[in-house]
Amino acid sequence: MTRAVLALNAGSSSLKFALFAIEKGDTASSPSRRIASGELEGIGSHPHFVAHDATGGVLVDETWAPVPPGTPAEQAQHGPMATLMAWVGKQLGDVDLMAVGHRVVHGGPDFIAPVRITPGVLARLAALTPFAPLHQPGSLAPVRALLAQYPDLPQVACFDTGFHHTLPAVAQAQALPGDYAARGVRRYGFHGLSYEYIATCLRARAPHLAQGRAIVAHIGSGGSLCALQAGRSVDTTMGFSVLDGLVMGTRCGHLDPGVILYMLREEGLGVAEIENILYHRSGLLGVSGLSADMRDLHAHAGTSPAVTQALDLFVYRFAQQAGGMMAALQGLDGLVFTAGIGEHDATIRAAVCARLEWAGIRIDAQANAAHREIISTPHSAVEVRVIPTDEETTIRRHVLMCLG
Repeated sequence: MTRAVLALNAGSSSLKFALFAIEKGDTASSPSRRIASGELEGIGSHPHFVAHDATGGVLVDETWAPVPPGTPAEQAQHGPMATLMAWVGKQLGDVDLMAVGHRVVHGGPDFIAPVRITPGVLARLAALTPFAPLHQPGSLAPVRALLAQYPDLPQVACFDTGFHHTLPAVAQAQALPGDYAARGVRRYGFHGLSYEYIATCLRARAPHLAQGRAIVAHIGSGGSLCALQAGRSVDTTMGFSVLDGLVMGTRCGHLDPGVILYMLREEGLGVAEIENILYHRSGLLGVSGLSADMRDLHAHAGTSPAVTQALDLFVYRFAQQAGGMMAALQGLDGLVFTAGIGEHDATIRAAVCARLEWAGIRIDAQANAAHREIISTPHSAVEVRVIPTDEETTIRRHVLMCLG
């Protein structure tokens, strides 16, 4: 009997989804069969719903009335979720929806493996909001909407922090008084569902890298690096929050804490104002003064000193922090690019690899321009690959693991 799993990947104003067929006898390691995928974007403002079938054909593309100003985020989720679930029901027909899996940004120190969501689990996840105040509520809003609409439908939480539970204690530690660690203030790491997918791909496609030392670069509007030793995370550039590490679209990345003290003391800014600067007005957007979109910056490269500075800083920080990952690994066998920029931006890949030539990285310009999977030359000391990520497939795997 065919059943189905719905994977949801929620952001603050968008919701990516994928619908998978599950046949009798399927396990977490069985190949995934995608029925449809798409996105609800503009949640809370101008909702837009688009979905495609397994071959990329458009199944639906529609918008509806703007959400009234001041509508609470969770309430704004209910309408789009109802629309999505009604559409999913029509797509499935007589096929049973067995469960929904959710990407949850933060699992804290306790939630490592995927878990069936109960009211008690939901309360514990909501209590982690201070660790990810701008992301955790968005992760949990679809859960609450589905609980209200389909209280008997199994839901599974899949954690972006879970993959990094293998970080050694020294890589988790913050140099703060010990009572902060007791309260859960430590380095967690994020993008774990993406890194788990890439680690799985390497086991199938490049066992020598899966068993060796690799850096995976998940770079999109948000970005981080992960050091994999035999497929396990041993270090990563994001730490306590998603603000740390690389320069991102609108987030600052690594920042001297003294800058925040300056904002508080000298400028008299409040917490909300500083949060807005660090999350929404910094990064590529803040430095360039133009855009958070790498494509816009490339279009204006060479015409604006600020845009050039933003691009240079992005590449510099990447190479600098990749060096830190190499130190954690005590060497490097492979470098993998993934996510939006990593998969599609040959210019950034070339610039980053040029800065890392000291490590023995050599790329083939033609292979890179063509976005082939292997873009390093045969004589490169480090194998460089481009592998598209698929967090929704990881969520599907977690749901089947959790429900047995």
